[in-house]
Amino acid sequence: MEPEAVLQEKAFKFMCSVPRSLWLSCSSLADSMPSLRCLHTPGTGTLTAFQSSDEREDCHNEEPPRKIIPEKNVYRQTKLANGTSSMIVPKQRKLSANYEKEKELCVKYFDQWSESDQVEFVEQLISRMCHYQHGHINSYLKPMLQRDFITALPARGLDHIAENILSYLDAQSLCAAELVCKEWYRVTSDGMLWKKLIERMVRTDSLWRGLAERRGWGQYLFKKKPQDGKTPPNSFYRALYPKIIQDIETIESNWRCGKHSLQRIHCRSETSKGVYCLQYDDQKIVSGLRDNTIKIWDKNTLECKRVLTGHTGSVLCLQYDERVIVTGSSDSTVRVWDVNTGEMLNTLIHHCEAVLHLRFSNGMMVTCSKDRSIAVWDMASPTDITLRRVLVGHRAAVNVVDFDDKYIVSASGDRTIKVWNSGTCEFVRTLNGHKRGIACLQYRDRLVVSGSSDNTIRLWDIECGACLRVLEGHEELVRCIRFDNKRIVSGAYDGKIKVWDLVAALDPRAPAGTLCLRTLVEHSGRVFRLQFDEFQIVSSSHDDTILMWDFLNDPDTQAESSRSPSRTYTYISR
Repeated sequence: MEPEAVLQEKAFKFMCSVPRSLWLSCSSLADSMPSLRCLHTPGTGTLTAFQSSDEREDCHNEEPPRKIIPEKNVYRQTKLANGTSSMIVPKQRKLSANYEKEKELCVKYFDQWSESDQVEFVEQLISRMCHYQHGHINSYLKPMLQRDFITALPARGLDHIAENILSYLDAQSLCAAELVCKEWYRVTSDGMLWKKLIERMVRTDSLWRGLAERRGWGQYLFKKKPQDGKTPPNSFYRALYPKIIQDIETIESNWRCGKHSLQRIHCRSETSKGVYCLQYDDQKIVSGLRDNTIKIWDKNTLECKRVLTGHTGSVLCLQYDERVIVTGSSDSTVRVWDVNTGEMLNTLIHHCEAVLHLRFSNGMMVTCSKDRSIAVWDMASPTDITLRRVLVGHRAAVNVVDFDDKYIVSASGDRTIKVWNSGTCEFVRTLNGHKRGIACLQYRDRLVVSGSSDNTIRLWDIECGACLRVLEGHEELVRCIRFDNKRIVSGAYDGKIKVWDLVAALDPRAPAGTLCLRTLVEHSGRVFRLQFDEFQIVSSSHDDTILMWDFLNDPDTQAESSRSPSRTYTYISR
């Protein structure tokens, strides 16, 4: 029998000149290796496989192994099911007679080596292979290195981590995740991930939040158990999601097609008729009338709940929050009322002519007047309101103001929009472009949208003062305007309300003829004020009515209801 050292030497010589088929089988050896690390003897290109220095010396004296060149027509290319080509794989070939015996010998010694020796040996083999063989080994190792962590985490008692990871998926991805395997489906189901997805949308999107309130499914969210004590399964929320999407698509379609149901409040003013201003929420509508009163309406029953009296002139503007209603009048005063009791809490006397508009937020109020001035107030409480600064610069009545933490924006009959610093009250710039006086505007972020008696609407960049777009379509003075992230809604003295595509209006490539989505005609007099959200428009007019245009509910089903005898349905294409 040959000595052990001689056998080791023969084994190593064999490994250095091993045939291709054995190199391909090294992937089975890699299966037993926990890691790869390169240990190389500098300057030699040979392996440090044996522990004896004599053996290493003998090995260094041998000729380096020859490079194996693949034979022609031995390899072929396969095609995957998806039509793409896979890596080139070898055809079956006849193995040498001594292959099995030599392989067993190699494996025997391989198993006796340390982990680092095994890594070095396999890396040395890999370095002697050609490119296609590297690809074959890579495709062999790739699935071995992949881990199904969603399945593995629950097996280790970490279900909550798997659920948290999948909770970041959108609806399409969540549907795909359910189809991966039974364990993934179980994680999505047990983790109530469809419920969490809907809750995330409700938290971040006002349209979803409004639908939750109006459709009633909000009661099943943000709580472990609903009011009836029953917990719906994950399948309930999975079935609910497409219904919500259908509602959203219906709303968008109704806005574009002008489909709506209509409710009408007749204010029935005893003296002069006209509703100059309004604001609403889900429970009430607060309106300021030409007959000097403020009327509060129940939004569900359409009945007048309270009438506030005290002004000696028409109520031209108002705003309310959860505590107070603040109103401005042609009697030159600003009055503060308790929103719950209707009690008058304060009267501010500063302007010498009619108070045309006002806004308040975060302890600050801005009022403007026919006397051409703008007053900035500090609101410590409803009864503690002090004048901070008076802004002058307009050459005609200041019809409207708006502000945020950065800018105060005012518009006047002098055809200009002026921008002021909210903190210092210093003048910043003037926006010029309208050909006649400006009656209304709204300001948010960088965008200012204004309406004028030149019958146009203009969009402005407040930072540079540039006019971004001019919208034409109204036939008379544009009296009121509001916008959100999707659309602009305007009302004019021609009695019409127009809905515009804001996104298209901000795109300079969009043709002007495509910007007006719908023209709504129902008022018989001038439109004085409007407010809107994702579901509805509420407008008031010189015709002494308040109209509620509902784009959520199907007009056909609305006709079956008898809540309001004055309810009608109409729309007019542009």
